[in-house]
Amino acid sequence: MTAKPELSPQGLRVAEMIQSGAGQQKPIERAPGVYESRGIGNSYLVTTRDGDVLVNAGGLGDARRGKALFAMVSSSPIRAIVLTQSHANQYGGLEVYKTPDNIVIAHRLYPGERAYSEALSPHYRRGSRRIFGNIAGKSEDIVPASEVAPDLLIGDEGHEFTLGGRRFEIIHTPGGETRSAVIVWLPEEKIAIAGNLFGPVFGNHPNLNTLRGDKPRWALQFIESVKKLRALRPELILTGHEAIGGAAHIEREMTRIIDAVQYVHDRTVEGMNEGKDLRTLMREIQTPPDLTLTEEYGKIAWNVRAIWHEYTGWFDPARGTTELYGVPPANVAPAIVELAGGAEKLAARAQGFVDEQKPLEALHLLDIALAAAPNSPAARTVKQAALTLLLAQSGGKNLWERMWIAAALRELETPSG
Repeated sequence: MTAKPELSPQGLRVAEMIQSGAGQQKPIERAPGVYESRGIGNSYLVTTRDGDVLVNAGGLGDARRGKALFAMVSSSPIRAIVLTQSHANQYGGLEVYKTPDNIVIAHRLYPGERAYSEALSPHYRRGSRRIFGNIAGKSEDIVPASEVAPDLLIGDEGHEFTLGGRRFEIIHTPGGETRSAVIVWLPEEKIAIAGNLFGPVFGNHPNLNTLRGDKPRWALQFIESVKKLRALRPELILTGHEAIGGAAHIEREMTRIIDAVQYVHDRTVEGMNEGKDLRTLMREIQTPPDLTLTEEYGKIAWNVRAIWHEYTGWFDPARGTTELYGVPPANVAPAIVELAGGAEKLAARAQGFVDEQKPLEALHLLDIALAAAPNSPAARTVKQAALTLLLAQSGGKNLWERMWIAAALRELETPSG
């Protein structure tokens, strides 16, 4: 079996952003004295007459390239490095920029987040490779060779400093991708360097709980963080991957983002109180046309699930008593397959679902068939067809969804066990 060409990252806007630094020949000047080096996470150099401030170091490979790019526009020393969150595309290249004469600034929660990330490193890296393995490159080009600890940990009230006549304000925005997330605000220029507060794509539904297995993000905390940025009335936002300009455009789009996420949150809570089950809400909740956001990174249905679990935890009553115990449905798969007359019979019925344009129903049956007979040629062939149909129905525009399906199809190419 061969994965379909459309299962590559080609054409995915997020993937293109992540890979956009590979051919960068010079830094991009986003505003006077504000320069961008692109990569898995963009880095920004803010120059002053008394030295420079770096916002995010990027991954390790990004930093090696970015340091040379920034040297084209400034020979001044970097006095401070601000980390907008605790992901490797922000801290991975710290060792490239760190000197005895500069300070690394992060939120007080940053060390704890790094500690749990390292404690779960095999788990997180396995999840990341499944989605980003063909996009972000090798782990050794992202994660640091040596850990650099922050020199200054700031509190929830934020931090301010002036360097070379330029004012910098660091504002805590815990609704970003990590609880330690901050934005760097240049008040005189009305520029916000927001990191991944919005995720990689501005105007997209946030990804409140990623498929790689991060700690969940809280919907209302995200909303409050975006409101905090909106109140500053920025004229330029520099994210981890984009530059968003125009005060009126920014305010309008941030308001739409706030209202859309609030709408999904409120409809989820209403449905929970009405006694609706989780999967029904995942199917039913849609935003009205005036609150439409893209779903290239986060998706409404996934956020419904994240909000549900934020408030109620892991137990889903609709799944019944067996949800309380460690015996999975796969344990009864051989009995069901035996009663059905073999995996091939289930595969044939699953093909019927595929023919009816119902790939998820097909996959439910195939999970049973393959749990009992992992190498059944019929079941594996139909599963490929079901996954391919599912991708076609989804449109293939969401990075996580497409790359998850791509990984599932690649697994079908290798015999099990």
